[in-house]
Formats: sequence, C-alpha cells, structure tokens
Amino acid sequence: MTVTTEPPTEPPTGRRSPLRHRNFRRLVTGTAASSLGNAITPVALAFAVLDLGGTVTQLGIVEAIFATCQVVTTLAGGVLGDRVSRKLMMEGTAAISAVVAGALATTVILGVATIPSIAVMGGLAGIVAALNQPSAMAMTKVVVPAEDLGAAVSLRSLLQTTASTIGYALGGVLVAAVGSGWAIMVDALTFAIAAVAYAGMRVPHERPPHKASMLGDLAEGFREVMRHSWLWFLILQALLYHLFWSGAHSVLGPIVVGEGIGRASWGFALAALMAGFFVGGLFCLRFRPRRLLSVGVLFLAMTGLFPISMAVSDTLWPILLGAFLHGFGLQVFDIFWQIAIQQEIPEEKLSRVYSFDIVGSFVARPLGLALVGPVAVAVGFDTWLLVVAAVISGTALMSISFAGVRRLERAPEQV
Repeated sequence: MTVTTEPPTEPPTGRRSPLRHRNFRRLVTGTAASSLGNAITPVALAFAVLDLGGTVTQLGIVEAIFATCQVVTTLAGGVLGDRVSRKLMMEGTAAISAVVAGALATTVILGVATIPSIAVMGGLAGIVAALNQPSAMAMTKVVVPAEDLGAAVSLRSLLQTTASTIGYALGGVLVAAVGSGWAIMVDALTFAIAAVAYAGMRVPHERPPHKASMLGDLAEGFREVMRHSWLWFLILQALLYHLFWSGAHSVLGPIVVGEGIGRASWGFALAALMAGFFVGGLFCLRFRPRRLLSVGVLFLAMTGLFPISMAVSDTLWPILLGAFLHGFGLQVFDIFWQIAIQQEIPEEKLSRVYSFDIVGSFVARPLGLALVGPVAVAVGFDTWLLVVAAVISGTALMSISFAGVRRLERAPEQV
C-alpha cells in the first residue's frame, strides 16, 4: 500500500532521493569517509599486534580494551547528544579521532609501537568514537523530513558500507604492500575529511534547555527503551550476537583465514562481507515490507553462514560466499532496525536511546574478545566457530516468537 499527500503532478516524496537535502549530503560524506578509514584500521591493527609477536589471547585483549572503553563512554555520548549540539559533538570527535589515529600510525611506522601502547591508544580511540556515535546516528532524523526517513536510512547505510567494502579490500592490500602504520594513517585522513564535512552542515547548534541532571536524562532514556518491548528484546538478542561473534570475527578470522590462507585473503573476506552489506542496502531501497522486524530477523539468521564457512573450508571461495551472505542478512536487518528506531522514538530522546542500544548490544563484546582465545584453543577453532554460528542464527530465529517483534509495522508514509 502506498500513501502520499503529494499533488498528482508530483512524484511521491518518499521515492525521491534524500540526497537533494544539503545537510544529508554533508552527513553521508562525513560518515562514508570515516567508514572507509575504519574498515582499514581493524585489518591493520590485527596484523600490527601479530607482527610484534602477539598471541591470539593478546590480540583479543587489545580488541577488548577498545570495546570496553567504547561501551563505558557511550551512555555519556548519548546524554550529551540530547543536551548539546550534535553537530559540535560530531565535528569535535572526528577531529580528535584524526589526531589519535595519526599518532598511532606514527608509532607503528617509526617502529616504536608496543602491544601495550597500541592497547592504550586503541582505548582512547574507543572513547572518542563512543562520544560521536549516538549523535551521528540520531542526526539522520534531523536532516531529512519524515517522508524521506526510510530512504535516507537505507541510502546512508548503503554509502557507508560501500566505503567500508573498499576499505576492507584496501586494508589487506595496504598491509601487505606498505605495512600497518601507513594503512592506519589513511584512517587519520578520513577522520579529518569527516570533520570538515560535518562543519559544513547547517543545523541548529542549540538544544532545548535541560532542567534534569545528566543522571536524570539517562534515566529518562532508559524508561523510553523499556517502554518499547521490541526494542529491549532485540537489544538483548544483539548482546548474545556480539558476545559470540566479536571474537570469531576480530580474533579467529585473522588467524584462521589470514594466517591459514593468506593475509590478503582476510582482507578479501572482509570485503565480501561488506559487499553483502552493499547489496543488502540496494535491496532495501526497493524492498519495503510492512512488518519490519519480523522480516528483518529472518535475514539476520543468515549471519551464521560466515563462521560455518570458516570452520569447514580451507579454500577462499566458500568463505567469501559465507561472508557475503552474512553481510547481506545483517544489513537488511540493521536497516529495518534503524527505521524502526527512527520512526518510533521522539527526536529529543533519540541519542540516549541509541546509546542504550549501543551499550546493550556491545556490553558483552569485551568479554567475548577476551575469552575467545583460551576458549577456542581449548575446544578447537573449528568447533568454536560452529558454536558461534548456532548461537547467532538460532537466537535470531527465536526472536520471531516475540509478539513485540512480530507486530511492529512500518509507518504508512514509508510504505
């Protein structure tokens, strides 16, 4: 069903590109630029640690420190995003991220980096990223009208994952060709580009005055999350997903694929993952089911195919296929999830709700990263990858049984 209030001589507003809005163009330029660099850095950091003689457990700890710092700081980022200028938050954190990434790259290039120094600077990068993310995610609703929201969410995801696809492929090539340090330096440049793009946005700088304390604002955000059963239920599902998948992706992947088949192969696998995101984004520009979340979790169940392929195959092509299908399913779910949040949550609470979404989803990620090394060594890498596949696909399918997930529908103007 299509609902429109446009005059007969005009095309439906929801079908026109949201890129016609200047602020949205600036927003997606900044987010796409930083996505390009952020896709390069995980590949580079993993091999920087391994090149220093790091073990699988040390690599997991480095990743866990970054994730812990990010989780701890995200709630503050959500509160600030609803209290002060989101534009200022995005500009400032992008600029600081450029400095941090540049400093980390310099230590690696000069050969003075150590595993502890990488962990510390990674933790600082996690803190800055956490302050940025709730504001950046909430900004989409600010820069486009309601009838363009669904298309804007889909297109923003599509452009970001396109940049990430290029970044993951480029990351493996750069590490092999010029080393990890120069690859991380590219990330610093992309953050600088993002800061300039955000500075050009013309959105209100001031937020409505808040009489409550920051803790009061945080409590209000928590109550908003708990008011929507589908929201807190799928946040819990995401907690399990990241608890199991984070270590398989960030720690076991570079070892099983990168060291087992070839370093460039892990970069190509990540590129296939992001290609799945890209195709999923294109798919969602046209595919507009009425029941957003019940359809979305069916696609989310496809994510188990990537760890299965890593467990059972010692050649690259099955792994590339599994990675692609993982990315495709996850992207379709994520777009429908973002649309649901943007349409159901009031704008003045959006940053705080996003911060609870991020924290709830990722709070167990540090534990998963820290434990994956000893657990996988104890039971076997392939066995653990199959366990991961069963958990992430199984919990997605179980979500369909929850009434709040089944009943949530797309807003009429988005159909």
